[in-house]
Amino acid sequence: MGDPRRLKKKFKKPKHPFQKERMTEELEFLGKYGLRNKREFWKFRTMLGRWRGIARQSRTLPKERAAEVQQTLIKKLNRLGILGPEAEFEDVLLLSVEDVLKRRLQTQVYERGLASTVYQARQLIVHGHVQVNGKKVNAPSYIVKREEEDTISFVPSSPLAGKKAEKVEVKEEA
Repeated sequence: MGDPRRLKKKFKKPKHPFQKERMTEELEFLGKYGLRNKREFWKFRTMLGRWRGIARQSRTLPKERAAEVQQTLIKKLNRLGILGPEAEFEDVLLLSVEDVLKRRLQTQVYERGLASTVYQARQLIVHGHVQVNGKKVNAPSYIVKREEEDTISFVPSSPLAGKKAEKVEVKEEA
């Protein structure tokens, strides 16, 4: 029967496993966003592909139903922070994997200055030093919603809570 937690894969592998251009592109994303392996990249690429597939399929639906599906998708991507508030439906088809990777908790922690590198950001998250909205999150691939952006901080019980806050304040003053 299998493990009940793993009902289906969350990613699709590339059809051609050894294409040099694609492999170098994947490696660049792995280094830039501190991904653990290519499976993480494939997961977000598949997620984006599903959203774009919904967008393409909605064009074939009757007008009323199409408008409803399109508005739902735009609201979801807006809430996740992947699209801007004034985005239109055509912008969904123009999204790239990089737009999704920028919303990961690991990237957000690094961009906020809580970590000096993306790899350190990953370590801080996995070791339980980071909280979002007052809740400890230990998944670096967590997609940070737009309203949660400002609530990313260290867990109060973390030994880093006082030290990093002082360093961030010193950087802002300089």
